[in-house]
Amino acid sequence: MTWHEVLRTQLADALAQAGPDAPTLCEGWRTRHLAAHVILRENNPLVGAGLVVPALAAHTERATEDLAATGMSEGGYRDLVSRVATPPAPWHPLAWAGEAANVVEFFVHTEDVRRGAHPVPPRELDPGLVEALWAQLPRFAALRARRVGVGLVVVRPDGVRRRLRSASDGHGSVVVRGQVGEVLLWLSGRGAAAQVHLEGAPQDLDALTDALPVR
Repeated sequence: MTWHEVLRTQLADALAQAGPDAPTLCEGWRTRHLAAHVILRENNPLVGAGLVVPALAAHTERATEDLAATGMSEGGYRDLVSRVATPPAPWHPLAWAGEAANVVEFFVHTEDVRRGAHPVPPRELDPGLVEALWAQLPRFAALRARRVGVGLVVVRPDGVRRRLRSASDGHGSVVVRGQVGEVLLWLSGRGAAAQVHLEGAPQDLDALTDALPVR
């Protein structure tokens, strides 16, 4: 199995275990909303576009609420989880780009479920998954920190380091220390639940944490 297939199964398992109304790290979403989001992202092109096109955001929000409402019953939620566990049709773009499109998506959403109710320690990840997530970091940092002039250097617990972006606009660089999954959670805007440590000049730390807060 590829990593995105493994992570899809882990996400579906986490959703099933949590039940339909468990809190998540996604503000305003219970687990049934998160399940609806994953389903619509993979099965409704217009809704999927609404995740990145502001003009379509209201349509995406309504569709998510409507589908989430079908998961209020035990049977309805079981159906939602089953659909999350089912890959999209072979013709769908997300089926062609499974690793690039879904490794971070499914990992982060599984943590949204795991950590939604209360803080929990990071999972122990397979070394292969660590490397798969590590490979995604530069692209993800470019998307999430593109308006911040601060440079970013990530250092893993094993000492491996990578420069994710260079400084600009008179800023210096900040060193981010933490497990790869924790860094991804922080970059995705879930810093309150992530275990990372930032090192840098005060003005650079302020600029960075304004955009990407930490706990």
